[in-house]
Amino acid sequence: MSERTNPPIPRLSLWLTHAGMLAEQVLRAFWPVFSILMLVLAALMLGLQDFVPVEFVWGTGAVSAVVVIVAILWGIRRFHVPSRAEALSRLDETLPGRPIQALLDDQAIGAQDADSVALWQAHKRRMAQRVAQAEAVKPDLRLASRDPYALRYAALLALVVAVLFGSFWRIGSVAEMAPGAAVAGQGATWEGWVEPPRYTGLPTLYLADQSGTELSIPQGSRVTLRFYGEVGAHSLSETTSAAGTEATTEPEQEFVVEQSGRIRIDGPTGREWELDIIGDAPPQIAVAAAAESEAGGQMKLPYAALDDYGIVSGLARIELDLAAVDRRFGLIADPEPRQAIEVELLMPITGDRTDFTEDLIEDFSQHPWAHLPVTITLMAQDAADQQSESEPYATALPARRFFDPLAAAVIEQRRDLLWARANATRVAQVLRAVSNHPEDLFRSDIAYLRLRVILRRLETFDEYGLKSEQQEEIAQALWDLAALIEDGTLADALERMRQAQERLSEAMKNGASDEEIAELMQELREATQDYLQQLQRLAQQDGENGEQQQGQNGESMQMSQEDLQRMMDRIQELMEQGRMAEAQQALDEFQQMMENMRVTQGQGQGGQSEGQQAMEGLAETLREQQGLSDQAFRDLQEQFNPGAQAGENQGNEGSSGGQGRGQSHEGQGGQGQGSDQSGEGQQGQGTLANRQQALRDELGRQEQGLPGAGTPDGEAAREALGRAGRAMDDAEEALRGDDLAEAIDRQSEAMEALREGMRSLGEAMAQNQQNQPGQGTEEGDMQADNRDPLGRNPGAAGSISTEEDMLQGEDVYRRARELLDEIRRRTGDTDRPKIELEYLKRLLERF
Repeated sequence: MSERTNPPIPRLSLWLTHAGMLAEQVLRAFWPVFSILMLVLAALMLGLQDFVPVEFVWGTGAVSAVVVIVAILWGIRRFHVPSRAEALSRLDETLPGRPIQALLDDQAIGAQDADSVALWQAHKRRMAQRVAQAEAVKPDLRLASRDPYALRYAALLALVVAVLFGSFWRIGSVAEMAPGAAVAGQGATWEGWVEPPRYTGLPTLYLADQSGTELSIPQGSRVTLRFYGEVGAHSLSETTSAAGTEATTEPEQEFVVEQSGRIRIDGPTGREWELDIIGDAPPQIAVAAAAESEAGGQMKLPYAALDDYGIVSGLARIELDLAAVDRRFGLIADPEPRQAIEVELLMPITGDRTDFTEDLIEDFSQHPWAHLPVTITLMAQDAADQQSESEPYATALPARRFFDPLAAAVIEQRRDLLWARANATRVAQVLRAVSNHPEDLFRSDIAYLRLRVILRRLETFDEYGLKSEQQEEIAQALWDLAALIEDGTLADALERMRQAQERLSEAMKNGASDEEIAELMQELREATQDYLQQLQRLAQQDGENGEQQQGQNGESMQMSQEDLQRMMDRIQELMEQGRMAEAQQALDEFQQMMENMRVTQGQGQGGQSEGQQAMEGLAETLREQQGLSDQAFRDLQEQFNPGAQAGENQGNEGSSGGQGRGQSHEGQGGQGQGSDQSGEGQQGQGTLANRQQALRDELGRQEQGLPGAGTPDGEAAREALGRAGRAMDDAEEALRGDDLAEAIDRQSEAMEALREGMRSLGEAMAQNQQNQPGQGTEEGDMQADNRDPLGRNPGAAGSISTEEDMLQGEDVYRRARELLDEIRRRTGDTDRPKIELEYLKRLLERF
């Protein structure tokens, strides 16, 4: 019987199961009590009793007490202490075969049979093993059926809010609401907070929770105190504000801490603190590196700023250093008074403003003080409205430099005119003297005529007294003239080269004589040479590191001149042979390459852009297709004239170069002349078909990386190359079917489509150059329309990602910094469209 009533159950499992069942009963019976208590406690911790009348507080308390008592009685009635047998039953339900019940059972039949008894004992041992492995049953604490509106969770949420934003000290204020309890009450009867200035980012301090008597707080912190209970029971004395306070008993006190001192609360629960004020240091700002002029004349001035809590704004003031000016020529006269230049400094949009380095990037090229000695003073302001200035930085105001002597002379006279209106007569005389022999100075008649107009207007204004508005008008006209002279030289050379190309093209179309063509070809050579010299001169003059860049760009330009020379020799050779169609095609390629040529600082020696590589690849494909077509034509001739010598047809040029030396003939023409011609022909056609297939595959590869995606000319190029590919496929099928005539027709269609595709691609590259002037590299001019906002080229086949290695070169991080500076400069330009400014700000937030 002992074994029957005490089965071998793990005590811990049974005890945990029994405890879980007891928790279920307590929670199901008394959850309303717990919810009401949590609500009452949350209200007291949040101090809601301080905002309502005393009568309402005590009335609510009484109602709450009655409700709690009723809930307790209701819970007692529903509460049931689970027995051990119930715990055994629940544990047994989770075990397979109910082993606990099996151990409690007795053998009903066969008790006299030894075998039956042995079987029963074996069964009980197996059940005992299962019971020994029993684990505690998890209690079911769900109350959704008893609390369908989740009132218990609402009470719990209120308690969590009270713990986070309330205080246990506020509960004691309820006791003060009883008569006579203000004096006898225990605990705090006041509250106090120290709120540091918001720009410090420091948290608010609750004075009652501060255990020490010494506090360090920032200057300008706001202290708020509230006294509860009988008026006069507590008083405040402090020496930290500007005026100080002595024994003030007002229920609510508030003051700003300006100095170190003492705060004392006198009363039943009074306390005292010594405040140590942390002063707000003024910001610091200074020039970090020498000012320099970037491409285009922009001034770049690095500066570093420092503050304990962060700088909110900055300003750069630029003033003329008159004592350092070389007072000669047009600067002898007293200058007209001009206000100092004030430029707002850029602040980091994201990140820490306590310690940072930024760049001031502005263009002062058209300012009267350009290249004159100035002093730059930087100013910074923090959130506490404290301002500080840097030491004046002396420098010549960086601006655009003019390398053409005539343009530099015009800019100098513009400076003198803006220096003082009294220089108007002298400026007119100097400009008239400079332009005395225009044929020796002016490359463009337009520039000379504009100078004459400016001179007449200046002399007319000076005769009646030059006014400030007229001074600005003449200065702007002189600037435009200098820019035309400086930049127009290259444009004029390019225009002369284009005209020479057009005249040569018309001469070839109209059947001009050899003498006329030779004369026009020489004119094209001279115009091209002049254009390349202008490019080289600009490349050498650009940037402060001129000598280093001259060497690099000089080699690159020399290489380009040799390539162009070979191309022009090739054009002349084709014209002398009478192959005008191929000469015209070569001239078109030459013109497209010259349209897109740019030599700039930093360009790799012999480097080629994606567009140039595509054009060269297509040109090579066209030559290969021409060679295949010539060879197929020779094979067709040999079928009808077997005695003709291979490769002696006039005008035939195979892919190998020489006259009539196609690859097929080179490979088999020297074999025995008595061999089977039909067999050789089939072998040659099979070779041609394989070569045609390989050329088609190469064209497909070239189509994948073709630039100009998204532009009309670029799409036209892709469509033309698609037609060329289909014609190549048809030519391959015809070659494999021994239909040489059909193959030649299809090859002709492929070559015409290739030429059309190359023309469209060249127009797309030229259009991109015109739409993106001054990009600085060949690739930038030809592919600017296809770049993303960060300047990256898209991947092949229209992919939105880039296939470029963005970590090339030695100045990767400098380039990244320059890009970030440019984005920040554009962000500070409020005249830009709103949508562009928002996009730039998103870029800064992300990168």
